[in-house]
Amino acid sequence: MNILDLTLTGMAYGGDAFGRDADNRMIFVPFALPGERVRVETVEVHQRWARARLVEVIDVSPQRIAPRCRHFADCGGCHYQHMPYSEQLRIKTEIVRSQLERLGGFKDPPVEATVASPSPWHTRNNLQFSLTSDGRLGFMAANSNHIVSIEECYLPEPDLTDLWPRLDLETIPGLDRVALRVGAGGARMIILHGKGEPEVEMVIDLPASVVWFSPVGTSVMAGDGFLPIEVLDRTFQVSAHSFFQVHTVLAGELVSRVLEAIEVRPGETVFDLYAGVGLFSAFLARAGALLVAVEESPWACADFVENLDEYNDIELYEATVDVALSSIQSQPDAVLVDPPRAGLSREVLKLLINLAPPRLVYVSCDTATLARDGQRLAKAGYHLERCTPIDLFPQTYHIETLSVWQRQE
Repeated sequence: MNILDLTLTGMAYGGDAFGRDADNRMIFVPFALPGERVRVETVEVHQRWARARLVEVIDVSPQRIAPRCRHFADCGGCHYQHMPYSEQLRIKTEIVRSQLERLGGFKDPPVEATVASPSPWHTRNNLQFSLTSDGRLGFMAANSNHIVSIEECYLPEPDLTDLWPRLDLETIPGLDRVALRVGAGGARMIILHGKGEPEVEMVIDLPASVVWFSPVGTSVMAGDGFLPIEVLDRTFQVSAHSFFQVHTVLAGELVSRVLEAIEVRPGETVFDLYAGVGLFSAFLARAGALLVAVEESPWACADFVENLDEYNDIELYEATVDVALSSIQSQPDAVLVDPPRAGLSREVLKLLINLAPPRLVYVSCDTATLARDGQRLAKAGYHLERCTPIDLFPQTYHIETLSVWQRQE
């Protein structure tokens, strides 16, 4: 390990600022800002780059502000509380542009300004807690297996902010972690992730459903096994184990922009891949699309059926996307993909390119995998019309993007 003085020159995807040492090695430093001169200690050294711990800020950036939360820099939940929200948005725009240029090979990519959250605080509709050895709720420390006991957090919606400090779990055998979710009308859910059957006597005086989930099955211990979540003018059933966008308000903005980008016309065939509980499908069906939806999760598929029960012109495949695309016979006029963080596999990309839809809309939660997949799409003849970052994750380095691709003849 080594002590260095550095001048930081930029921000990387992942939350770190960076600069170069005397050997031109890139040094990544968390909780620092571009323009600052800092003293750091290297903690992970490679031939071309290293990670370092911030020891001292020698010259402070005028952008630096005091973080709101006492746990900032200890827990791994937030990365950007030391900068104003306007600066967070600017940096996220630049990171998307840089990733598309550096990893995707795009020259001057058409990246729009990041769409801001209406509030930089209290936006998350779910939280995932680990448990300390004495049963207290906590978050994993950054780059560590250490669990930081949490006394305050400004990320969740107010109804969750009110709920989690009131949980008294004591010691529950087999309990690994706890998830909290909030839906329409303040409906709340506590999801207990365990190793086996629940061995617990539960007394609940909180207004919340409770679900125990383990590899051997799911038990609804109080209330319902799902939440209603309202986006735009529709209410969706979302089961305890179904994915849903974490920022309910901006989920509506995301839906509106997807509809605008995909330009669906009545009677056109649209593929909604990684369809989840039907968030996008519901609005595409309303616009008159003949929908082919693919979703791997059985819980999300059950929610999808409930949420789109009013529509007849929908085919739903409960399968992985590569398996489903290998068997679907119809030809899409447009395709929407919203994959997990790993992005599109080579097999899925190959199948999509062979289908050759004229329009492709890609919703991504990982800029690096978007850049990788975008490079492959461009080589296959797709033109990137625009990429819009949407800040579903204020105070963190995470970035949601919506990119629009047109096939060139």
